[in-house]
Amino acid sequence: MQSSRQPARRPIAGADAPARGSWQRGRWMLLLVALVCAAPMIASYVTYYVIKPRGGSTNYGALIDPQRPIPPSLTVVDESGKTVPLASLRGVWLFVMTDKSACDDACATKLYFMRQVRATQAGERERITTVWLRSDANPIPDKVSAAYPDTRKLVADPAAIAAWLPADAGTQDTDHIYLVDPNGNLMMRFPKNPDPSKIKRDVTKLLKWSSIG
Repeated sequence: MQSSRQPARRPIAGADAPARGSWQRGRWMLLLVALVCAAPMIASYVTYYVIKPRGGSTNYGALIDPQRPIPPSLTVVDESGKTVPLASLRGVWLFVMTDKSACDDACATKLYFMRQVRATQAGERERITTVWLRSDANPIPDKVSAAYPDTRKLVADPAAIAAWLPADAGTQDTDHIYLVDPNGNLMMRFPKNPDPSKIKRDVTKLLKWSSIG
């Protein structure tokens, strides 16, 4: 009488290979998705450190280290008279200066430099917004308003602005042009009486290497 028991089946060599391959592909896909999601943050850090002086590398503007984010409590009065957080301007690169509404020659020069450097960025210029933080609510001279229609003219508390914008030794915040990144971090200060061609070089480099803003 023959036994009804069937011989035990031996595992087929390599049968689990497809499963292992699928698992590995899935892991790589998850890693790829994570890298894509983190790309903007990575780009921001790369941008910051690419221009940091190392050896023979130089940048014209002084890097603010550590970076200073726009204070959440810092509010401004916009052109329509509405009070808004300055942080609401985040999302683009900001050229920032502060001065009185009367705007003397030094003030007008800063406005001119910001406008011209932005214009030299050609197709990238829309990534930059020029911002004038006015230290009072007095009228702006008509010729100044007419010359800089694209500059945001915002009224801000001068004490709050001075607490956020660091000045170079022997100067004050009204002597400088500042650069704020799209994440709202104050990252660069240009010197008093700056060379606009050197500001342009720094800004061009930043826009080239950064995918944010």
